[in-house]
Amino acid sequence: MPRTLIVTNDFPPRRGGIESFVRALADRLGDVVVYTASMPGDAEVDAALPYPVVRDRSGTLLPTRRVREAVVAAFREHGCDRVLVGSSVPLGLLAPALRAAGAVKILAVTHGHEVWWSRMPGARQALRRVGDAVDVLTDISDWTRAEIGKALSPAGRARQTRMAPGVDTTHFQPGSGGAAVRERLGFTPTTPVVVCGARLVKRKGQDMLVEAWPAVLREVPDARLVIVGDGPYRSKLEDLVVRRGVADAVTFVGSVPWDRMPGFMDAATVFAMPSRSRLLGLEPEGLGIVFLEAAACEKPVIVGRSGGAPEATQDGVSGYVVDPTDPAEIAARVVELLQDPERAAAMGERGRAWVHAGWQWDQVGATCRRLLGIDD
Repeated sequence: MPRTLIVTNDFPPRRGGIESFVRALADRLGDVVVYTASMPGDAEVDAALPYPVVRDRSGTLLPTRRVREAVVAAFREHGCDRVLVGSSVPLGLLAPALRAAGAVKILAVTHGHEVWWSRMPGARQALRRVGDAVDVLTDISDWTRAEIGKALSPAGRARQTRMAPGVDTTHFQPGSGGAAVRERLGFTPTTPVVVCGARLVKRKGQDMLVEAWPAVLREVPDARLVIVGDGPYRSKLEDLVVRRGVADAVTFVGSVPWDRMPGFMDAATVFAMPSRSRLLGLEPEGLGIVFLEAAACEKPVIVGRSGGAPEATQDGVSGYVVDPTDPAEIAARVVELLQDPERAAAMGERGRAWVHAGWQWDQVGATCRRLLGIDD
């Protein structure tokens, strides 16, 4: 029976989009073993999983000789014959050693950060080596595929295959706790609420929402902005809220566990994250799974034009794509949706139908199984 070794730095209890992606795949590939880094709280997480997790002694895996030997030893000890690399670089550089150890199929997953690797000297060559060493190099959007492909050899580009992240539409769905969240935040059932859920860093665009909020309040005086998440940019955002005079209309929730996020999505009238590319394009949005999660809760989404993010909605159908550096445009789209609840609801319904049709985790898991040849 096929058994897959998953090699990754990105795994719970760490939290983030890649961690969620890798965990969702691990849960759907059947017989797997996970080789990952050590991190606080890992013993409790591992004890609850139905498959073995091997924790390296280090907090970050790099393709050093010691790690290479340890990963190969785990591959052999657990009788694996396939490999999934949770994030293609740098751990995809272990592919030749795993091939020599007997791996019949090696799949490496790319996300958004490989775009940085594809543009930097040295890093670009490492990505090219990974593309030449694996059997499948997946991508999460057409945009990331094109950008990463520029660093690959013709053979590497031929191995690129779409495998975008998915959504658990039974977890993210209408009626998943929004009423309780609104009550806890002091909102009425009819308060116009815009939610932004993301790590608080500059490129996620919370600052542009704050810049847009005075214009929103002029048209919708009772509108409220709820910022979910934490990060190094929080103090600057809090200062900005005060300077723009919108402190009474903006709520900082802080970090929220993944299992509570559906409630915040469900509490929204509109979900907005006008993320933008930074550092001359080296920091783009690869896709943006939060847009899909919000859509699954039947919420219209406002998406910043950055990298592959526009592919996470149907512009004008289930949401809007905006210039993430233009507070006036952001405000105009927010106001349009808040002032027309019927239009917003219709866009939300179309968004959930779209996510349900092609963005579910079970569909992604089936794609991964096929690419690894598990069901052959």
